[in-house]
Amino acid sequence: MPGRRSSPPHWGHRLGCLRSASACRVWGPRSCPAWEAPQRSPLLCRDMALQNALYTGDLARLQELFPPHSTASLLLESRAAEPRWISHQRGLWSLTYKEELTTPLHVAASRGHTEILRLLLRRRARPDSAPGGRTALHEACAAGHTACAHELLVAGADPNIPDQDGKRPLHLCGAAGSLECAELLLRFGAKVDGRSEEEEETPLHVAARLGHVELADLLLRRGACSNARDAEGWTPLLAACDARCPSPADAEATATHCLQLCGLLLSAGADADAADQDRRRPLHLACRRGHADVVELLLSCGISANAMDYGGHTALHYALQGPAAALAQGPEHTVRALLNHGAVRVWPGALPKVLERWCASPRTIEVLMNTYSIMQLPEEAVGLVPPETLQKYHRFYSSLLALVRQPRSLQHLSRCALRAHLAACLPHALPRLPLPARLLRYLQLDFEDVLY
Repeated sequence: MPGRRSSPPHWGHRLGCLRSASACRVWGPRSCPAWEAPQRSPLLCRDMALQNALYTGDLARLQELFPPHSTASLLLESRAAEPRWISHQRGLWSLTYKEELTTPLHVAASRGHTEILRLLLRRRARPDSAPGGRTALHEACAAGHTACAHELLVAGADPNIPDQDGKRPLHLCGAAGSLECAELLLRFGAKVDGRSEEEEETPLHVAARLGHVELADLLLRRGACSNARDAEGWTPLLAACDARCPSPADAEATATHCLQLCGLLLSAGADADAADQDRRRPLHLACRRGHADVVELLLSCGISANAMDYGGHTALHYALQGPAAALAQGPEHTVRALLNHGAVRVWPGALPKVLERWCASPRTIEVLMNTYSIMQLPEEAVGLVPPETLQKYHRFYSSLLALVRQPRSLQHLSRCALRAHLAACLPHALPRLPLPARLLRYLQLDFEDVLY
């Protein structure tokens, strides 16, 4: 109308295209319902100015875009809609555009923008909204943003809601820096033994699998069950013993965390011999991964070194069939610990295969051969070892090949006789013998890097 001043544009004008879950309209400059009345369902926003401000953490710009009495209950496209062929009944296919949605609250929580998250909560953002399957609390905990997690919990976010994979926020606190998030969740009522929906894992399973010692300690102090089983019958101790080493450079750190975790779980009452559905025990998995210190710890609990899984494999089989990556962790220590705790020796007919597989670890071959009174290898065993390995460990392999089908030394034969005599009580009797330390180490198959 002439002479009448038009009202200044509000944030809804800047957002551009807003679309509800059921319909899409482009609102004109004087008809934006997001300003006039609160919406029952979130609106879809494609305004790039808003998204840029969210992803870059521009608080001043967002304060302009979300003035008082506006709503931040919006949906954003986390990924552009992609065409996908969907199968229907009677063999019909249709091309459908599928969107992946998020909210401004999720973006702020995942990036640790605490002030922006507070602003969005004041503008009626829904703390438990999960358009993409996760809540903002899941995002904050997964990224280790404690301040954002605290704001969401104070605003009423539910700490026990599962995401699209059935995991609760506490299951996502395994990353570095997320210990404080776990403490917050537990303080606000998160279930310490809450299970994921498919794997039926507890947070303690996750902490054990990831080698997160501090988180496992926190959960155990808050009453987590140390013998809880997941869908495959795994306990947290089984998960800890199966810890994989990411790279040879991380072998020492992985072994240390694994040992600390296992000690923590055992002191909390974990069953050292608990078997999964395939009857695999913690000792089997620790041997497979080459965690020699953990093997010693488990054997000190009095478990049998000869328990078999469903396939008839013992811990020694697992140690000798482990991945090549275990070579960096010294498989000879694992094999020696098992043999000193009464493990049944390798069938002589399998020794050539063991030699071929572990020839790069001569101490592993040495400790095995020192449990036999006769070197039970074929004369053509020299062909099983690559020339470069023979050259690198010339002294050891020369002594081994010289003893093929030959009698061993009298000292070695005496060791074999004494070990055979003490077979049933070997691990307990040997340390108690009143013998010089050097001789005791010899009886316990100490390494000499040569065979006699």
